[in-house]
Amino acid sequence: MNRRSVIRFFVLGMMLTLGALWLPHAAFAAEPIPGISIDIGNTDEPGGVSNTIMIILLITVLSLAPAILVLMTSFTRIVIVLGFVRTSLATQQMPPNQVIIGLALFMTFFIMSPTLSQVNNEALQPYLNGQMDQATALSNASLAMKEFMIAHTREKDLALFLEYARAERPATVADIPLTVLVPAYTISELKTAFQIGFMIFIPFLVIDMIISSVLMAMGMMMLPPVMISLPFKILLFILVDGWYLVVKSLLISFNM
Repeated sequence: MNRRSVIRFFVLGMMLTLGALWLPHAAFAAEPIPGISIDIGNTDEPGGVSNTIMIILLITVLSLAPAILVLMTSFTRIVIVLGFVRTSLATQQMPPNQVIIGLALFMTFFIMSPTLSQVNNEALQPYLNGQMDQATALSNASLAMKEFMIAHTREKDLALFLEYARAERPATVADIPLTVLVPAYTISELKTAFQIGFMIFIPFLVIDMIISSVLMAMGMMMLPPVMISLPFKILLFILVDGWYLVVKSLLISFNM
């Protein structure tokens, strides 16, 4: 191939490259570009202001949804107990956090399904069908959640926040404010979760003590006991079907 052919191929390649770069711009130039604008000003219609406020409140509630899920449902107890199981086994990141949180979420939906169905039937669907106003729907939804939380809240914990708020003793569940019930329910769940976690730790602690005593008797003090006890922990957990027992205990604890 002579020099003239090389120059010809080079010029042809440049033309193809420029054409490939120019064609998309030409195609996009033929189409109008949509514009987005946000106007802030005065209005003579109160409905427009109320709709804007409702959108802001909705965005705020959605941002608080994780906290609502953690503090007002069974998620707290489940995820703490599953974390205790992994810690007692000393398996580091096995199972991973995604698996533990995913299992806790699905168990939460399973346990909360009666309450969520009650919220849907008594608050959400009537509100969407125009059968009740927003205040009544929120009241019915909060009552369903209060009935679930009060069933798993200790009287001592509830009395603590009622006394601190200097509120009168409520006559019914509906009279208990959420600002009092939610923290009382949370510390009750924490105590229950730690009690279950302590019971889970005991058999694995016994295994660690036995392995440590055997290693010291054999003069192998430089060998980490965790390295030897880990297979025995996993074997024991498999033989007793540990995940089944843990999940069963959690389900029973919410049905008591």
